[in-house]
Amino acid sequence: MPRFNSISGTVRRVGKLRTLMLATGIMVPAFPVQAQDMELRGNMNEPLVLDIRVQQPVRPTQPLRALANEELTPDSSAARGIEPLVDTPLGETPDAPEPRPRRRAATVEEPATGAPPNPRAGAVVAEEPTRQNQREEHTGAIEQIGRAPEDDPFAAPGIQLGTFLLRPSLEQGLTATSNADGSAGGESAVLSETTLRLNATSDWSRHSAEITGYTTWRKSLSGQHLDDVRGRIEGTLNLDLERDWRATARLGYEAAPESASSPIAIPGTASQPTSHQFDGSASIEKSLGKLRFGLTGEALRTVYEDAKLSNGGTLSQKHRSSTLYTARLHTGYEISPALTPFVEIEGGRRIYDERVDPSGYRRSSDRLGARAGMQFDLGEKFGGELAAGWLRESFDDDRLAALSAATIDGTVRWSPQRGTDLHLRGSTTFEGATAAGESGSVLYALRLTGERQIRANLTANALLGFDWREYTGSDDRDLIYTAEAGLTWWMNRYTGLTVRARHETLDGNGAGRDAKTNSIFLGITARR
Repeated sequence: MPRFNSISGTVRRVGKLRTLMLATGIMVPAFPVQAQDMELRGNMNEPLVLDIRVQQPVRPTQPLRALANEELTPDSSAARGIEPLVDTPLGETPDAPEPRPRRRAATVEEPATGAPPNPRAGAVVAEEPTRQNQREEHTGAIEQIGRAPEDDPFAAPGIQLGTFLLRPSLEQGLTATSNADGSAGGESAVLSETTLRLNATSDWSRHSAEITGYTTWRKSLSGQHLDDVRGRIEGTLNLDLERDWRATARLGYEAAPESASSPIAIPGTASQPTSHQFDGSASIEKSLGKLRFGLTGEALRTVYEDAKLSNGGTLSQKHRSSTLYTARLHTGYEISPALTPFVEIEGGRRIYDERVDPSGYRRSSDRLGARAGMQFDLGEKFGGELAAGWLRESFDDDRLAALSAATIDGTVRWSPQRGTDLHLRGSTTFEGATAAGESGSVLYALRLTGERQIRANLTANALLGFDWREYTGSDDRDLIYTAEAGLTWWMNRYTGLTVRARHETLDGNGAGRDAKTNSIFLGITARR
């Protein structure tokens, strides 16, 4: 019995020591703790067990009591990745371990005097405050970074409406002019001028759409009587289809009093009649390698209101209303991403509402033309399209000579430096006639516009115009010069002051055609 009690006590001590060694990460061979399963060689006493613990080379020497206290700490056990072990007397069930507490960034407690620190637990606990300090330093550095300056601090922010960004503006001012209606017999006047503009651009990932429009109301405050409204609205939809197909659709409407420089003079009228234009087009394009193919269909509907006579009556202008249908076939070849020459063939038909006009002429006509040109794209600095060709309209009435002329069309954009934009536009238009025996006229129009951002809140703009009109079957000619310059000072993003001066000269060799107009405008613009 004494020998059996000695062996049992020794086994209990070995089991307790093995538990402590496992908790501290010491590798020990697995061996049973039951006395009846162990192969004992002689009497094993406590000094022998202590010698076995001392001979372990992987752990620093610590007092057994201090080691046991450390291993029972939940934080230290969690740092080693194991659950804490509890020394439980034989025959009793250990209590369920408490939940692991959340790791705290705290300093390591100093070990007892003479006991070296636990290197594994100390390294893990000291890591948390270091990371926290790094996060605080990084956050501070981000907060100290200033915002980048805006490219245009006075740009209108716009209004987000669904998937569209709207940029409306309202301009109100006074115009002092030497010729209120721009005619040969026009008189001076002071006009109230109100202009509402709208631009809406889509914010789609693939396709795009844009809506632009304006309307201007001018009314005399003094001088020659004038009260007219003009405006235009246009919408464009671009579709990027599969397999290099692209489609474009456009619709527009414009209403304006007929210009005093119109080739059609109506005697005895108090004011020129108002014309309404409805235009639309649809085109589809396909790319095959470097080849470009396109087909475009257009329709232009022009309707004239009755002219108001000086005696209070009206004169019907229904015989001038017509619809022009055209189709164009476009073929190009991409020499390089910057240059693409092309050729175009056009055919169409102009149909008048009245088959025979008051003079007894059938003015409906067939249209045929061709042109060649170049598309160029050199990035943001330079780009556009220029084309030259020939266009002909032959009337149903053989008594009318065909309208036939060389054509020049195109648009060029150039930005010589940042903040400066120049645009050059040219067009050729066939104009109808109403007088007996007259076929019409050909109008060549050229416009050069420029805008310069002098300062972030100061913008200058200018316009130069040149129009040349030739009358078919006659020696009459019209030459029209236009020049305009203006400044806009933006007090903030939403309000600006505008001043502009304009000059226009109409020099014609026909009787009563010459006219000059000088005007100056001063107003305020509100936008969003």
